Amino acid sequence: MQISKDKFQIVGSKAHEAEKISKPSLSFWKDVSIRFRKNKLAMFGIVLLILLIFMAIFGPHMTDHDYRTNDLMNTNKAPSSEHWFGTDDLGRDVFARTWEGARISLFIGVAAALVDFFIGVFYGGLAGYKGGRTDDLMMRFADILWGVPYLLLVILLMVVLGQGVGTMILAMTITGWINMSRIVRGQVLSLKNQEFVLASRTLGADLPRIMSKHLIPNTMGPILVTMTLSVPSAIFTESFLSYLGLGLTPPLASWGTMASDGLPALKYYPWRLFFPATFICLTIFAFNVIGDGLRDALDPRLRK
Repeated sequence: MQISKDKFQIVGSKAHEAEKISKPSLSFWKDVSIRFRKNKLAMFGIVLLILLIFMAIFGPHMTDHDYRTNDLMNTNKAPSSEHWFGTDDLGRDVFARTWEGARISLFIGVAAALVDFFIGVFYGGLAGYKGGRTDDLMMRFADILWGVPYLLLVILLMVVLGQGVGTMILAMTITGWINMSRIVRGQVLSLKNQEFVLASRTLGADLPRIMSKHLIPNTMGPILVTMTLSVPSAIFTESFLSYLGLGLTPPLASWGTMASDGLPALKYYPWRLFFPATFICLTIFAFNVIGDGLRDALDPRLRK
């Protein structure tokens, strides 16, 4: 007895319909990009950071006043159409000094983060890959550096090398790379015995190739998050050191030195402290929300 085809019914979608509604495959970084863009707070941080960088580049050219020029006839003037952010105790334009200070503060923060990135990734990756006694010796050396009082180290460097941008970056990075190295070491320890690494080693790949092609690319998530969060830390450290008088020498300006100069005048001339302090807070906020957004976007447990 033959059964007619009319008595059968297709359950679900047909093959050509299934292809139409199927979700296209996404690479890891494409998926990260999509989820990061959905984070409104992180995108607001990106926009805010772009505006700050734009003003740091072009802000000093938007006014006719030079940040180094003293005008003793216009000291401590309130914000006006002539001096948008007012003037300080030497008659210097606070608007011009604020955005000139933004250049130095952002440069110090980004430079310190990049130095921490290169040293930390190399040191931590090598320690994690070698393991054993090499790993123990390298990490004990890092622990010794971590135990050195940071402020004492900064003061010694300032005395020996003198105050300046280079000394400031060196002071931050002597021990700043240790946190990055520990994160990279932990990631490499968990990855170095994976099958793809063992296969590459079996095929004769040397250490530089294994690190650059396999281990480091697979640890870029935690590295990017740590690097993003280290920039505001460096900016805050520069502001703190400048507040203590260990920062830049006049006439150079940074947000930290401006905040230090403006604090004694807070009662009578609050704008001298308000503007640099506000932009320090906004910059730290922008980098922190970007770092949080990257951390959420890179978290594999949140992938759908």
